[in-house]
Amino acid sequence: MKILVDVMGGDNAPDAAVIGALDAAKSFSDLSVTMIGDEDAIHEAAAKAGRMDELESVGIVHTAEVITMEDPALSIVRVKTESSMAVGLKMLSEGRGDAFISAGNTGALHAGSSLIVRRIRGIQRSAIATVLPFARPVLLIDSGANIEVEPSYLRQFAIMGSIYMSHIFGVENPEVGLLNNGTESTKGTKKLIEAHDLLEADESINFVGNVEGKEVPFGKCDVIVTDGFTGNVFLKLTEGLGSFLLSKLKDCFYENILTKASALLLHGSLKKMKNSFSVSEYGGAPLLGLSKPVIKAHGSSDARAFTMAIRRAADFAETGITVEIAKWIEEDRCRKESMQNVGAASEASEEAEELGKSAEKKSVLSSETEMAGN
Repeated sequence: MKILVDVMGGDNAPDAAVIGALDAAKSFSDLSVTMIGDEDAIHEAAAKAGRMDELESVGIVHTAEVITMEDPALSIVRVKTESSMAVGLKMLSEGRGDAFISAGNTGALHAGSSLIVRRIRGIQRSAIATVLPFARPVLLIDSGANIEVEPSYLRQFAIMGSIYMSHIFGVENPEVGLLNNGTESTKGTKKLIEAHDLLEADESINFVGNVEGKEVPFGKCDVIVTDGFTGNVFLKLTEGLGSFLLSKLKDCFYENILTKASALLLHGSLKKMKNSFSVSEYGGAPLLGLSKPVIKAHGSSDARAFTMAIRRAADFAETGITVEIAKWIEEDRCRKESMQNVGAASEASEEAEELGKSAEKKSVLSSETEMAGN
């Protein structure tokens, strides 16, 4: 399994990505890791960590250009076509890797993935699927790729999210909720109301209805569906709130000697709680709906987060989720065609019946006219 890593993207590039890639190569013997980026910067990062000799265990593909956070999304295919992100996506598309990881510009990664790697045929939009560490793991889809969506996109997000939770977390018949400002079916924008009706009518989706933001942390559902703008705001609020609560707990435990003693007794539990909020433990988030695995690592990823993202990318590639999504799309197309054929046959039957009645009526009128003439 060959994992391609863009080491030039993210807040801590290239150091975090380089060390994370070296750790992954050392820890996971079943994986081959290739770093893509400025070769001098890669060597410098490894030298600072005293790990120059370990560079022999990974592949390096030199690139001189970098997609920055300020670059427009389409710069990846129009201007910076030789950037580390663009080159990595091209390598994945050409079969020179099994999965690609980047912590760089989300818009560029989404655009580049759709235009270079391409979406699964029939998928309208790919979406970022982020696991949230709540009462039970909850998959948030979309968490940042699509600012505006159509109801039909949300239906596909629900299906892709369900397949992901089933294959990665072993959740049987995942429950799906639609993020909204109320639980009633009439709540939300016109598009959300239409999306609710679509999800409710689809028997292949275990839809539990609209879900308010306050319900998500308590395990209301396994998959929460929303547009990328709302999803990203929800995600950032969740991350910020988690950090805030941990900070307040720390302040409480440092008030006096007794509280400090309590902190020592609860050290293990508090550390476990802190880790549950850490992006490092969950690694990256896949862009579901693409023909090949692309993983978006968090912009603030440290070395540990990159290592976990590399492991997650390999697991994602091995599960065959992409094949399962493509299979569902084909089955869905066949179902729609079957329904259209049934509808067309029904309309044809009704039309034939009407024509028959019309012909019969004309025949009767003709007979009556002839009799009147006689």
